Amino acid sequence: MNTVDIRPQSLMANCIRALTIDAVEAAQSGHPGAPMSMADAATVLFEKHLKFDASAPHWPDRDRVVLSNGHASMMLYSLFYLTCYPEMTIDQIRNFRQYGSKTPGHPEYRLTPGVETTTGPLGQGLGAAVGMAITEKILAAEFGKEVVDHRTYAFCGDGCLMEGVGQEAVSLAGHLKLGKLTVLYDDNSISIDGPTELAFTDDIPAKFRSLGWHVIMADGLDPESMDRALREARSNEDRPTLIDMKTIIGYGAPHKQGTAKAHGSPLGPEEAAAAKKALGWHYEPFVIPNELLDRWRAIGARGARDRAAWEARHADLPEATRKEFDRRQKGDLPAGFDRLIKETRDRLVDKPEKLATRKASQNALEVLTAALPEMVGGSANLTGSNNTDTKALGPAYKPEKPGRYIHFGVREFGMVTALDGMAAHGGIIPYGGTFLTFSDYCRNGVRIAALMGVRSIFVMTHDSIGLGEDGPTHQPIEHLAALRAIPNLNVFRPCDPVETLECWALALKSDRRPSLLALSRQSVPQLRLEKTDENLSARGAYVIRQIGGKERDLTILGTGTEVEIAVRAGEELAKNGITVAIVSMPSWELFQAETGTYRDEVLGSAPRLAIEAAVKFGWTRYVDAEDDVIGLESFGHSAPGEVVYEKMGITAGALVARARKKLGI
Repeated sequence: MNTVDIRPQSLMANCIRALTIDAVEAAQSGHPGAPMSMADAATVLFEKHLKFDASAPHWPDRDRVVLSNGHASMMLYSLFYLTCYPEMTIDQIRNFRQYGSKTPGHPEYRLTPGVETTTGPLGQGLGAAVGMAITEKILAAEFGKEVVDHRTYAFCGDGCLMEGVGQEAVSLAGHLKLGKLTVLYDDNSISIDGPTELAFTDDIPAKFRSLGWHVIMADGLDPESMDRALREARSNEDRPTLIDMKTIIGYGAPHKQGTAKAHGSPLGPEEAAAAKKALGWHYEPFVIPNELLDRWRAIGARGARDRAAWEARHADLPEATRKEFDRRQKGDLPAGFDRLIKETRDRLVDKPEKLATRKASQNALEVLTAALPEMVGGSANLTGSNNTDTKALGPAYKPEKPGRYIHFGVREFGMVTALDGMAAHGGIIPYGGTFLTFSDYCRNGVRIAALMGVRSIFVMTHDSIGLGEDGPTHQPIEHLAALRAIPNLNVFRPCDPVETLECWALALKSDRRPSLLALSRQSVPQLRLEKTDENLSARGAYVIRQIGGKERDLTILGTGTEVEIAVRAGEELAKNGITVAIVSMPSWELFQAETGTYRDEVLGSAPRLAIEAAVKFGWTRYVDAEDDVIGLESFGHSAPGEVVYEKMGITAGALVARARKKLGI
C-alpha cells in the first residue's frame, strides 16, 4: 500500500478509523471499510462546515447529516462519541451491535441522539435527505431565515446510487433545485461482490449534471481537497451539489484496503494491528489520546455560540409567530382540533352524501389543511385520482416559491422516503398519495416510517377490485394483508365519509406512528347518521348497526366499502327473524390495542362472518375459519367494478347464503 498520510488533520480522522476497527473487532461483525474510507471527509465536514451543537442534538436549526450508506454506522457513532453527544459513551462504542446498546448495526432514529433518520436499506437515506431539504425550504419561506437556515448533508455509496429509490430521489432533488442539499459520494469502486465494474459502470458525474446537479470532483482522502469542495458546495444554492469523493475502501489496512474484503467483516486481529501501525496509531483499543479527544470535544462545543445566537433571534420573533413555530416543532396539533373534527362530523351527519372515500378524504382535507398550516401534501403523479390537493394548500411547490403541495412525479418509493425525511425533520406533517396496488413499489419506505415511529401519512386510493376497468394489474388483492403485517403501522380502511374524517383525525394525532388510508374509487352511502362526541373509529372496530332484536344471532365484520354490503345482507337476514350485528373495523391495529373486554363486547358470542374485497389471510383472528370470510382467492378482472364484485362473489347474496349455512337454516 502507499504511505498513509498522518498529518494532524488525518490523525483526527484516524480517531474514527481506530474506533471503527476496535468496535467491529469486538463485535466480530460490522462494516469497517466505508468508515475508514470516509473518515477524512467526515472530519472536515464536522470540524469546518457543519452547523451543530453536540450538547443539543435536537436544536431545530442544526444542519442535518444523513448516512444513506447506513452500514457505515461506526463512522457516525465515532463522531458522536468524539464530539460528546448525549449518551454516546465509550462503553456504547464497546457494545457496538449488542442488545440494548445505542450503537446498532445500522443507525436508528430516536434510539441514538444525533441520528436524523433510520438508514440501512440503501438509497432510502437519499430520499429522506431530499425530504429534509424540502422541509427546510418550506419552513424558511414561512418563518424566515432568522430561525430556519440550515443545510442537509448526505453520505452515500455506490449501492445507494444503484438502487432505484436513489435515482428517484436525486432526480426529484435536481428538479426542485434543492440548493442546500449536498451529497458526499464515497466513490471507492468496491461493492460486496467485488469491483463495482462488475455491475455498475454509470458515469455518475455526467448523470448528476444531466439531472440538474452541481458536481464537484474531490480527493476524499485529502482534507484540503474536501475543504475546498465543501466550501464550493456551500456557496452554491441554486441547485443541489454532488461531491464525488475518490476514496479507498478500508483505507489503512495494508492487505485488505481497496478490496471487497474490507467491506462487511472484521479485518481480523493481524490486519487490524497492521492497519493501526500503518496509520501511525499506537494506542490501546478504544483509547483516544487526550490531545486529540480535546480537539474533537472543542469541535462538538463550537456550535454553542451559533445556537445561542439562534435562540436570541427566536426570542425576538413576534409572540404569535414564536408560539406557532414552537408548536410545530413539538408536533402538537393546534388548539381546538377536537372541536373542529366534531363540528365537521356533525355537518356530515346533517347532510349525508354518497361518495367515494377518496373524495370524502379530499373533503376532509379541505377542512384540515385550512386549519393545520403544517400539513404538506403531494402525490406520485395521481393528484386527480388520489384527491390529495386542496384549495387551502395553495400553489404547488416550485423552486422559486416553495408551496405546500408537491408533485412527486412517478416516483412512489422516492415520495415515501421523502415523506419520512420530512416527518423526521419536524415542523410539518407530510402526506402523499398513490394507488394502493403501488404500495408494493414503496413498501420498504412505509416499513422504515413504522420502524422510526414518524407521522408520515400515506393516502392509498383505488383500494380494491372496485376500481374496475383498469383490471387486475391495478386491483389490490393481497396488499391490505401485507401492510397490516407491518408493526407500528395504522392501516385505516374507512367505510364512509364520517369514518374517513375520523381516520384522518387519528392519523394526525398519531405522532409516533405512521398511518395509511386505503380509500375507494367507487361511491358508498353514508352509514353513520347519528351525531356523537366520540371518534368511534378510534377504538378500531365498533357495532355500526344492529338489525333485528336485542340479542344477536350473527355478527358480520367488514371494512371499507364492504360494510355497506354487510348492512344489506343483515337487512335481508332480518326479514327472516335473524338479528345481525354489523361491525365496522376501520383499523385492526387500534382494535387489537383495545382491552379484551371491549373486543369481546364488539365481537359478541354469536357466530361470526367477515367480508372484505381482499385475500382472506388474517381474518381467522376474528372468525373461526377462512370459510367464514367472503373474500378473494385470485386476481381480479377488467370490467366495471360492480360486475367484478358480482363475478367474484363479493355480494350481499353470497353473504346471506354463507350466513344461512353457518346458522344451519
